[in-house]
Amino acid sequence: MKRLIPLLLCLTISSSSFGWGQTGHRVTGRIACNHLSKKAIKRIDRILNGHSIAMVSNFMDEIKSEPKYDSLGPWHYCTIPDGQKYSGVPEEGDVIQAIKKYIRILKSKELSKEEEAFSLKCLIHLVGDIHQPLHVGNGTDRGGNDVEVIYFWEPSNLHRVWDSGIIDRQNLSYREYTEWIDRPTKEQVDQWKNDDIMTWVKESISYRSRIYNLTDNGNINYRYNYENIAIVNLRLLQAGIRLAGILEDIYG
Repeated sequence: MKRLIPLLLCLTISSSSFGWGQTGHRVTGRIACNHLSKKAIKRIDRILNGHSIAMVSNFMDEIKSEPKYDSLGPWHYCTIPDGQKYSGVPEEGDVIQAIKKYIRILKSKELSKEEEAFSLKCLIHLVGDIHQPLHVGNGTDRGGNDVEVIYFWEPSNLHRVWDSGIIDRQNLSYREYTEWIDRPTKEQVDQWKNDDIMTWVKESISYRSRIYNLTDNGNINYRYNYENIAIVNLRLLQAGIRLAGILEDIYG
């Protein structure tokens, strides 16, 4: 019963692609919910009006259709060229600073309920984004958006493959996907929750050479999926665990 109560709250569905794509973000949100205390889940549930973390996880992509949120576009990613270090905050902001901002203001407890819900939804989404390796771009190809590929015999680009292509090829619902990969060790959970945000960034950078290892003129399919699915699953899992750690710190 101790496990059942938070799990039921996690299953609540809202009535109402980018980053990881819809499935990837929902997986991250559901994993986070699986690793939160009952107290944190209940508080978050009130703020989100009964909508689950998984089902609000795509909020920042959904509001891209509203011009008034155009300034938030650069907050989904950051740029660190190969061989260089993070040089600081660009004028328009980036995902690193956005995550720090939302953590800070949520901890302040000085927001209206509407402002808190907005900030929480943004934070949930951005923790997912920064774990998608191509959201830490090299500054040359818009995070792989300009790298054209043929993915399973259909025109695509490298960013889209990593956002949703590899995940969607598994043909699993976000709940099935979560059940498949949400099996971390206690040591992994403890370590990941204690890693700082620049560690997350360095991890994303570390996968670049493998991500850009394209052969056969960019025609990629089964082998590319097989060689990279473990990275995708690890990043989704880490994002969910780390999101849980942040939310527990704020609401636990």
